[in-house]
Amino acid sequence: MMTMEQSLGILFQLYQSLLVVLLAPLLTGWVNQCRAWLQNRTGPGVLQPYRTLRKLFHKDAVMAYNASPLFRATPYILFGCMWLAAAIIPIIAVDLPFSPVADVIALVGVFALARVFIALAAMDIGTAFGTLGARREMLVSFLAEPALLMVLFTASLISHSTQLPRIVDALAHHQFVLYPSLAFAGLAFVIVLLAENARIPVDNPGTHLELTMIHEAMILEYSARHLALVEWASSLKLFAYISIGIALFVPYGIAEVGAMAGNWGSALPLAVIALLVKLVLAGAALALLETLLAKMRIFRAPEFLGTAFLLAVLGLLIHFLLGA
Repeated sequence: MMTMEQSLGILFQLYQSLLVVLLAPLLTGWVNQCRAWLQNRTGPGVLQPYRTLRKLFHKDAVMAYNASPLFRATPYILFGCMWLAAAIIPIIAVDLPFSPVADVIALVGVFALARVFIALAAMDIGTAFGTLGARREMLVSFLAEPALLMVLFTASLISHSTQLPRIVDALAHHQFVLYPSLAFAGLAFVIVLLAENARIPVDNPGTHLELTMIHEAMILEYSARHLALVEWASSLKLFAYISIGIALFVPYGIAEVGAMAGNWGSALPLAVIALLVKLVLAGAALALLETLLAKMRIFRAPEFLGTAFLLAVLGLLIHFLLGA
C-alpha cells in the first residue's frame, strides 16, 4: 500500500510531465517573440505555436505513396522520446519517482534514438532534400554528442554521480562553491544547445532555403498531425536542453530531497516560479544570441562544434588538475 509521500511523489511527477508538454510550445513562442522584438518587428505573439499546432491537428494528412510504416511511426516515436527526456529531468524537485531514470548518459541515448528515427524517416521517401537534411543532421550530431558528453562528465565528476538529481543536489543544496571547470563546460553546452536544436548559427529554423536548412529538410514530407507532433517534439527538445542547462549550471530553486513531501504547499509554487523565471531569462538570452550571430556555412560547423569539444575538455582537465 502506497504511503502519503509516495502518492505525493507520483502526483508531482505527473504534474511535471504535464507541465513540460504544455510549456514547451510557449517557450518556443517566447524565443521567437524576443527575437522579433530585438529585430524591431512586432512578432506573431508567444501563443503562435499553439495556434499552429491546433491548425495542423485539424488538417488531413497527406502521405507519399511509397511511405513505409517507419515514416508514419517516426513522429510518434520522436514526440515520445522528447517528452520522456523533458519529463524526467529534475526541474521541480530532485526526489520525484522517475528521478533515478534521469541518468545523463541515458538522456544522450534518448536524444540519439530520436535522431536516428528522424534521419531514417527523412531518407525513407527518397527525396533529395530529405537525404540532404539527414546527412547534415548526422554530421552535426556526430560532432555535438562528444562535446555534450564531456560537459556532462565534468558535472558528474564534481558530484560523483551520473544521475541528474544527484548532480543538482550536490551543486545546489550543499556548500556554495564556484567551479571554474563548469564555466568552460557552460560555454561548450551553449554551443551544443544551438547546434542540437537547429538554431543560428548552425541552422535557421525559420528558413526553407535548400542550401541552408538541416532540420526543415528532414520534415518537408510531413503534414497535418504528423508535422504537428514533429514541431511539438522540437519544442520539447529545446525545453529539455534548457532544463539540462538549468540543472547543471543554475540549479538553485529546485526543491531538495524531502521538501516536496514535508512542505509541498510552499515547495511546489516556489519551484515552479523559479523554473518560469529561468525559462524566461534563458529564452531571452537564446533570442539575443541568435540576433547577434550570423548563419554560418555548413562547412564551418565542424570548427564551431570542435570549439565546444575543446572547451568541454578544458573544463574536464581543470577539474582533474585543480579539483575545481
